[in-house]
Amino acid sequence: MTDATLGAAAPRQAPSAAEARLKKRHRAERLFKAQGIAAIVIAMIFLVVLVGRIVSQGYSTFETHTLSVPVYLNPDRIDTSDLSGVNYDYIVAEAVMKKLGLQDDDYGTISSKVQDLVSRDFGFQLLNKLKADQKLIGQTITVTGPLKADADLYFKGEIKRSTAEDDRKLDNQQLDWLDKLKKDGAITSGFNLGFFTHSDSTEPEQAGVLGAVIGSAMMLLITALIAVPVGVLAAVYLEEFAPKNRWTDIIEVNINNLAAVPSIVYGLLGLALFINWLNVPRGSPLVGGLVLALMALPTVIIATRSALKAVPPSIREAALGVGASKTQTVFHHVLPLAMPGVMTGAILSLAHALGETAPLLMIGMVSFVPGVPEGLTGAATVLPVQVFIWENASERAFHERTAAAIIVLLVFMIVMNAAAVILRRRFERRW
Repeated sequence: MTDATLGAAAPRQAPSAAEARLKKRHRAERLFKAQGIAAIVIAMIFLVVLVGRIVSQGYSTFETHTLSVPVYLNPDRIDTSDLSGVNYDYIVAEAVMKKLGLQDDDYGTISSKVQDLVSRDFGFQLLNKLKADQKLIGQTITVTGPLKADADLYFKGEIKRSTAEDDRKLDNQQLDWLDKLKKDGAITSGFNLGFFTHSDSTEPEQAGVLGAVIGSAMMLLITALIAVPVGVLAAVYLEEFAPKNRWTDIIEVNINNLAAVPSIVYGLLGLALFINWLNVPRGSPLVGGLVLALMALPTVIIATRSALKAVPPSIREAALGVGASKTQTVFHHVLPLAMPGVMTGAILSLAHALGETAPLLMIGMVSFVPGVPEGLTGAATVLPVQVFIWENASERAFHERTAAAIIVLLVFMIVMNAAAVILRRRFERRW
């Protein structure tokens, strides 16, 4: 072959069918990857919008405005024989009017408008102080408490002067009084600790999540005590001891089906079984925990069986080879190695139960409960139901607290899910 022949350009050959298929496959892979990234981005956008909306609506709940006012306990207005029958709200209104330099008219219009700015918590404080020490009568004491919800919303910018006076609950005169009290230093702002130390109330400024948090904790405790041991033992029996026949196949299919049953069906089951038949107190943490335990059982069983299947057969064979019995092999070797998956499934099922509302509505946990639960059989509410109740309230300030309660619920669920991830990574073994 001559140099001229080597230097000549070789004719370009058409791509083969294999090269064409390879390029097509690469294009399909790039398209699939782009679709996956787009799906993740869209999901993250929706998540950010949702969380952002909740936080933007509820963060202001964690700030509150309080009023400090010196109150003269006029002996002429206080009947020592019936302290509970005294109109403390008017006594507080008189103290506020004095600070503002106002005089009430014959119709009590001024005092009524002032009472619309001051929470009834002031009156309860005065009553409790006098019950503890009646020597305070005739003295002047300084009382600090929250403003009414609408007055608090004014300082948070939710109620604006630019809005027509007929379209807001506070008129211009009341807004002037609030501005004057703020300027004089009688009104201050701070962290709303009462939101975490108070239970539900008909007054938005006094409503908190303490009762709902305690009710949720008591209910989850019952759920965990029932669902986790029963679910784990059932999974161990089905996976390690039960014979493989038609009956066990039917049980496995039904367990998988129960995991997909709508939660409200469990509420109907709890209503018929626990309340109507066994007479468990309606709306109590006990019946709520029993219903959620039934709902969590399939998830715990499925997760535990998956964790048991992940343990290599060599572990079982080695234990049996050194003389261990079947029971010793399972409970001393297999189950401990599967425990990370078991704990993860249990925590995730409890987190799911924490956010359930529909089954609890069916068993009467939708009533107004102003205090903390008195016991496992006492009336109680939980965080999801508290959110449902506040969202249906007519007062505007309750909607603000609805978003704040959702934030608290999300924090609980994030903590539980994070605990599941940490336990999984801490104890997980790779085979």
